[in-house]
Order: sequence, then C-alpha cells, then structure tokens
Amino acid sequence: MLSLPIDKVLKLFVFLCLGMPVVGCACGRLPGLIRAIYAGSFDPMTHGHLDIIKRATKLFDEVVMAVVANPGKSPLLPVEIRKMLISRAVEGIPGVTVEDFHGLTVNYAKQKKVYILVRGLRAITDFENELAMAQTNKELFPELETIFLMSKAEYSFISSTMVKEIARLGGDVSQFVPQCVNNYLKEHFSRGAE
Repeated sequence: MLSLPIDKVLKLFVFLCLGMPVVGCACGRLPGLIRAIYAGSFDPMTHGHLDIIKRATKLFDEVVMAVVANPGKSPLLPVEIRKMLISRAVEGIPGVTVEDFHGLTVNYAKQKKVYILVRGLRAITDFENELAMAQTNKELFPELETIFLMSKAEYSFISSTMVKEIARLGGDVSQFVPQCVNNYLKEHFSRGAE
C-alpha cells in the first residue's frame, strides 16, 4: 500500500481537481510549481488571516499574500506598513511571499501567471459575497479558480473591521492579531499615543 505524507496527498488532490502538475507528484506528469494568491486588504492582519495562509501552504508550493491598495476604502494602515507587518508575521512559514498591488485581483493574477485564488470564509454571509466575487473573477479570467478555506471556529468572529475599530479607540487587540501587529497598533493607536 502506498503511503504519502499529508502535504503530498493534498497536492495530489489539487492536481487531480485542477489538472495542474505538482512538485514531487507521484502521478507521472512533469513536475511544476503550484502557486496561489491570497489577496486582501489585511488592514490589519488577524490570526484568521494567518491561519488561512498556514493552511494554504499545505496545499500549494507558493502562496503570494497580495496586499491590495484599495483607494475606495479608508485604511487604518498604509500599504507599506501592512506589507511590512505581514512579512514579519509569516517570516517562519516556507513558501509565502508578500507583495502589494493596485487594481483588480484578476489582472494581478494574469500578470503573475497564477491561476488559483485562496479565499477565507468565516460564515455563510461571507460565502454569498465571495461566491459573487469568484463568479465575476471567472468571467473576467476564465482560467482562474477560487479555493475557499473555512476559518477555524476560534477565528470565525474575528474581522479586520472589528480589530480596526477597537484599535482606533485604543482597545486591546492582542488576542486577535499576531504579536508584531499588536505591537505596532499598541504603539501607534493606544490612548497614550494620541
């Protein structure tokens, strides 16, 4: 009986579902690198985001955390700061790169020649919005597939919007965000820093 480690099984599963070759795949096809994009504003990054990225690296050889600069939103943190904090938070996770971009995620994916988007879902209300976005992205870029990962139950209530509001009002967000993000928010948004 063939016994493979779980990461190889998951990569083989992705190969079979998406028809993309995988590094080290025992399926007899040419090896290749499966890359995915996990795009978002990450304003700020939360434990939920970190959990999704860790789990995505078990499925894909490289995951690009793509920080979008959305001029339509009023960000708590500038893109450069978000990118720096995310880089610190994912420092020990192999296969993760952090970049920023402007514009549509589908255009960024085309430019990078990446055909998989990773999206995290916290609740059924997220699914409705994410499904509409995935279907729109598919119309704009037919080769693009969207993979949904459900958040762990302990992170299902955490949102960047909630964390942003608590931080703006000088509250403690340490249980919701990675340590480096907490340190930055505490230094720049605590009541004493205003």
